[in-house]
Formats: sequence, C-alpha cells, structure tokens
Amino acid sequence: MSNQLSRRLALLDDDERRSVLGEGLRGIERETLRVDPRGNLAATMHPVALGSALTNPQITTDYAEALLEFITPAENDIGTTLNQLDAIHRFAYQHMGDEMLWSESMPCELPAEEDIEIAYYGTSNIGTLKNVYRRGLALRYGKAMQCIAGIHYNYSLAEKFWQLLSANEGIPEERRRPLRDFQSEGYIATIRNFRRYSWLLMYLFGASPALSKSFLRGRRHDLETLSGDTLYLPYATSLRMSDLGYQNAAQSGLTPHENSLESYVTTLMDAVNRPYAPYQELGTKKDGEWIQLSTNVLQIENEYYSTIRPKRVIRTGERPVQALCRRGVQYIEVRCLDVDPFEPVGISVETGRFLDTFLLFCALDDSPLIDAIESQVHARNFADTVKEGRKPGLMLTRGGEEVTLQDWARELMDRIRPVAALLDEQHNEAGVHAASLAVQEAKVANPALTPSARVLEQVRALGSSAAFGLRQSELHAAYFRESPLMPAEEAMFAEMAAVSLAEQARIEQADTGNFDDFVAAYNSSTLCGE
Repeated sequence: MSNQLSRRLALLDDDERRSVLGEGLRGIERETLRVDPRGNLAATMHPVALGSALTNPQITTDYAEALLEFITPAENDIGTTLNQLDAIHRFAYQHMGDEMLWSESMPCELPAEEDIEIAYYGTSNIGTLKNVYRRGLALRYGKAMQCIAGIHYNYSLAEKFWQLLSANEGIPEERRRPLRDFQSEGYIATIRNFRRYSWLLMYLFGASPALSKSFLRGRRHDLETLSGDTLYLPYATSLRMSDLGYQNAAQSGLTPHENSLESYVTTLMDAVNRPYAPYQELGTKKDGEWIQLSTNVLQIENEYYSTIRPKRVIRTGERPVQALCRRGVQYIEVRCLDVDPFEPVGISVETGRFLDTFLLFCALDDSPLIDAIESQVHARNFADTVKEGRKPGLMLTRGGEEVTLQDWARELMDRIRPVAALLDEQHNEAGVHAASLAVQEAKVANPALTPSARVLEQVRALGSSAAFGLRQSELHAAYFRESPLMPAEEAMFAEMAAVSLAEQARIEQADTGNFDDFVAAYNSSTLCGE
C-alpha cells in the first residue's frame, strides 16, 4: 500500500470524516437499440410518447434514431440509481408496442448503411446541429460502429471530500491551491490511475467476446468463425473496446493528456481546430446539404473516444471544454463498460459497488505523472486484455517487467480491499462492497465466471451471437412488461415527456438566424458571448 493511500485511509477513518463518502454522486447512461420481435433494427421513429429526444433529460437517442439512451438523475447510492434506471426501462416498454431493447453492446443484425436512420432532433438550429454532427460520424466511422451500445458510469466525490484532503496534505494554508484547482487535479490524478488499472475492469466486466459477421461490413479482421453469422475470439473480453470498435486513424495521433486539466483541454481544442486532409476532401457540404460540422480532426470535443473523461455540467450555449476551463472538473465519466446481457438494465448493483470501490481507490492512491512511453504501455495492457484477457498465463507490463494478469489482479484486489472496508463502515448495508470484491476475486481465480466467458458459452450453445442477443432481449422484455409502473410513476414520466415536447417546440419557435451562421458561431465558440 502506498504511503498516500495509507495516510488518506487513516484520515477518513472516523465517523464524521467518513460521512463525506456518502455525499458523492453517481449516475448511469445506458444505451440500447430498439429492435423488432425478430431482433432486427427497428425502422420506426423515436416514440413520441417518450418525449423529445432533444430536451427530455432522462430519455434521448444517441447516434441512430433507434439507439435509445436512458439517463438517470445523480444519486448518492448506486442502489437508488439503478432503481431509477429500472423505472425508465419500464416506462419505455409501456410505449414501444412489440419492439424490444437489445440486450448486448454489439449490435443486432444491421441493415444496409443507407437504411440506418440517423437520430433526428427537430428543426431548431441546435437540433439540426446534433443531426449534422451525426452525419459527420457516419462519414468518418460508418453507421455500424455508431450502433454499438455501452454503459457510462458518472462518478463524483463531494466537495467536502476534496476540502478534507486539501487541508490535510501538509501544505500551509497560504500556499494551498484554490479548491477548484485541487479538486480538478485530484480528478485528473484519478484518471491517471484509471488508465493504469482499467484493464482489470475489462477482464471483470467485458461482455462482448463475439459479434455478428454483418457488423464488420467487409473490414479486415483477425477474428475466428464460430458459426455462419458469428465471429469471435476465444479469450476476448470486450471486442467492443478493441480495434474493431471505437477506432479512427485521425484520433490515433492525439497525444497523452492525463497529466493536467490544461493539457487535456489543450489537446482537445487543438483537435477541434486542426484540419484533417481526408475530411477536407469531403468538405462540410454536398449538393448544398451539410454532411459534417467541420473538416477538423474532431467536429466537437465529444467525438473524442476515450475510456474515461473529466466532466462538468455545461450551461446553455457552453461547450464542454469551456465549462472545464471556467469551473474545473466536477465528475468523471467511465465509458468502457459493456452492457451486461444478463442484467435487464444492463448493469448490476454488485458491479456498481465494485466501481465505487475501484474509483475511490484510484482517487486515494498515489498517481505519478504518465509519460508518452508509459501511456503506450497502459494502452497495450488494455488492448491485450480486451482481446485475450482470459488467455491462460496472459502477461501484462508493469513497471517495465512482465507479470501475469491473474497475479497483478490479485495484488490489486488486496490493495483495494481496505477501501471496500472503509465504504462498508460508512454504508448502511453491512459488507456490500466487500461482498462485491469477493465476487470479482472469484472471477480472477476462475475465468469461466467472467461475463465474457458466460456469454461465449451461451453463444456456442445457441450457435449464434444474434440468437443469444434475441433470447436475452426477450427475457428482459418479459421482465419489464410483467410489472409495469405504478400510475403515479407513469404520470411523472408522461409529464416529463410532455414538458420536453413543449420545450422543443418553444426552442424551434424562438430560433433566429440561419443554420450556417449558427454553426459558424458554434465552431468559433461565441455562442456563450465570451
């Protein structure tokens, strides 16, 4: 255990100080495709009863019109968060007819590219901007890749937590950094540790070892054939997070930026403003119609595909990096989690308990700066785990030496254990974090217990990745339909949907100026008047 981890654990180990751990927040964004009863991508528009995809705070769409995104409010406990997520699912199922929500991260059998409908957000300038951004994603990455679904885990620690750490770092008060800066640097340090150890999450929670052959659209690959319509890798944990998923030549050149918030912001702003020749050849318009927002490496900051992001809630007209520059980091967004096809809402409370423990460990432990070579090592450990994580004797690189994944995982679990104990002392339910840790340790000892191994076993038994996805989708649909929302809950979601539709209409009616000027203002960051 590092000296810093020991010191911070001791600092938090009394009732009053430990209570600040219960004041942090977590929220979930779950993406899921709408499919028809045969497991094909739904060809229908976003159900109007779910409200406006532009303005509903809890139900929207991601890339495709059929790719729903459910967003929970921020809560102090993951159990409450998952109850919220469950309710959103039940409301959606009451207004989807015979359609279902796809149970896996990798898509169902997809139609031709031209038949995948890009998400529509109405006629306002901001709604059109969101649609054109997605047109650009189609050009740059293809529509199939944009139909991949995931779980995003938003996590924050209370401001009091950062105040407590700042006051006990042994630095005289007159020499301490402003709390905003200390907190931002604390989150960036957390992200560095996440980079070091996130391979462990892919081993424990990766659930996409196989995919539909149609997903690749003829691309070259190194996958093996499991059946006529299914490709896989025998020891893969998450093909979604491999080079078959979110990858792009333009983004591959982005340099490491985990060492400071300034470096992160500078890197993204450079990518948003730096032209990329292949995109310049395409232009921003074709036959007078917008096809992408810009010809730069990134159209907007959110195009950067990262396993984790520093975040700040944005204000109207504000870009994400502007919010970070002005007010610092408020929370982190973990983006590498596969949808768990064995869980109706895509993630279990047990997984959430471990994530809370893991992320707090990353925040408390010593986190040295990462140079370019070390960054490559972390990326290679992650890449090897997503493609071969269950391979017996798989070696990862730690401190310039080779170590087996299992040995390193066991050592990490031992280091994380006191953090689980600390959280359990704070929590009302005794032992839940330690119990989750024990479940993860069993997966380390026996790879057959991992979600990826369980998925692959079921895919083999059914002979098809699509058949497995359809079966799980049917099971989950029955689970939600058998127990609809109480009338008061239904009314609450219906009211939220109605308000969102009215808000979209208000935005559209209030719009002034043409779209070309709107994009120019957005790209030059002048929408917020600064």
